[in-house]
Amino acid sequence: MSRTTRLLTLLQVLRGKSRPVTAATLAGELEISERTLYRDIAELTALGAPIYGEAGIGYVLRSGLFLPPLMLNADETEAIVLGLRYVDQRGDEVLSKAAADALAKIAAVLAPEALEALHNPTVMPGPPGYGFAPNAVPLNVFRQATRNQAKLHIDYADVNQVPTQRLIWPLALGFLNEVRIIVAWCELRGAYRTFRTDRILQASEQGERYPGRRSDLLRTWRKQMQLDDAGRFTPDKN
Repeated sequence: MSRTTRLLTLLQVLRGKSRPVTAATLAGELEISERTLYRDIAELTALGAPIYGEAGIGYVLRSGLFLPPLMLNADETEAIVLGLRYVDQRGDEVLSKAAADALAKIAAVLAPEALEALHNPTVMPGPPGYGFAPNAVPLNVFRQATRNQAKLHIDYADVNQVPTQRLIWPLALGFLNEVRIIVAWCELRGAYRTFRTDRILQASEQGERYPGRRSDLLRTWRKQMQLDDAGRFTPDKN
């Protein structure tokens, strides 16, 4: 982790803490020594970060003018909160943590008049669903392969538990109410397919990038499915 990234990560960790947290705890979360942490705290404070505390007691990030306010109105704030709460309910551990971190970042830079909408929104997500079937392959494997445009070899079992082996080009993960899917180009079928992640028994990268740009392939899939860029159904007007 670079020094700049480490300093920004430390700020983010402090934003998510409502009470003072000890140097040992912060150092553990960042996987650095306490000596390095003390230097980072001193540097951030010198730059104007409103960090209050001392060694042996703990540190807390107070409200202040360290970051410019984010000018969102109440409706915009509630839309973001609703979306992040939905992600927290239906995402995996990685996305749930990312949603919490994003919410802490937004809270730190919201204008005062928008904070009421953040803390007491008038909209709420529905119940968290019925739970998801366990995955044999961690979702992060699919996420990383998608970002790397890496071909994946998967062992897949269909609804009748019939096994097949596929070589796919992963394009996106989908989080539905009861299942999670991966959108991909399937070399066996020569077409776009969706695969339930709980039916993928094994997955491994082949050390080969698939051709073209993921954004172009995803755009073609959306067109076939009559979806817009936000995933909304757009029926053919012809």
